[in-house]
Amino acid sequence: MRLICIEQRENTDCVDELESEREEVSPLGANSYIIDAEHPTETARLIYQHRLFTRSTGGLLPGHADLAGFSHILDIGCGPGGWVLDVAYEYPHIQVTGIDVNQTLVRYALAQARVQNLDNASFSMMDVLQPLRFADSSFDLVHARFLASFLYRASWPQLLAECLRITAPGGRICLTECEVVYSNSAALLQLCNLFYAALQRTGRSFSPDGRSIGIALQLCRLLRKAGFQHTQVKPYLIDFSADTEMHRSWCENVIVAFQLLEPFLTADQQALSHE
Repeated sequence: MRLICIEQRENTDCVDELESEREEVSPLGANSYIIDAEHPTETARLIYQHRLFTRSTGGLLPGHADLAGFSHILDIGCGPGGWVLDVAYEYPHIQVTGIDVNQTLVRYALAQARVQNLDNASFSMMDVLQPLRFADSSFDLVHARFLASFLYRASWPQLLAECLRITAPGGRICLTECEVVYSNSAALLQLCNLFYAALQRTGRSFSPDGRSIGIALQLCRLLRKAGFQHTQVKPYLIDFSADTEMHRSWCENVIVAFQLLEPFLTADQQALSHE
């Protein structure tokens, strides 16, 4: 696990009607998820994974960073909105915005914000493969987790350039990405290897041989090339070995994830067999 925080350089230009936003989503963006985002099990899994990851790393941001000085925060690829909702609850003075390409997830997140009376949490449907509909210097913090799960390798420079544009002077971008799984389970390693190879063959990986995701070794270079300064790297090892406190919870998440990944992995194997 590798996490990057970058210091950089505020007015949000946000929520339109979801139906009109949907028309602006590109076909590529709408289909870039490797798991069917419309599947209700995936919504539940994303909520569960957010809680697990936050608990495993000790907080909503690395190193228990204090958000008290921020006023506007953006979460990219917010899914069902868990991170946005938690930040909005903990910091009622901060306006927290989440964006996602999937209408079902955005509607779910909006409903949760209403139920929890979080007036400082907002959500909008937006395709990150297109220019972001925010004014320059709109946010003090731009946050994202696991962009590699839906972002194509060739799309990283454009998205990071947009992140730089919408980050206020002195603001920060915080990216969290997962790299490889180490295990003595031959079955889990085989599944992971199929996953890494499929990411590589579909243009979502930085690995030259498909044996890892490869993003962890590229983030600093990509961020510096985009114009960010003062990069910091914080590695995390999430240990869910047998007999650890988090073993059962993370194993359940991994099992469900691979069940939902089956169509993606099957399609990749079929394409490979026809080459």
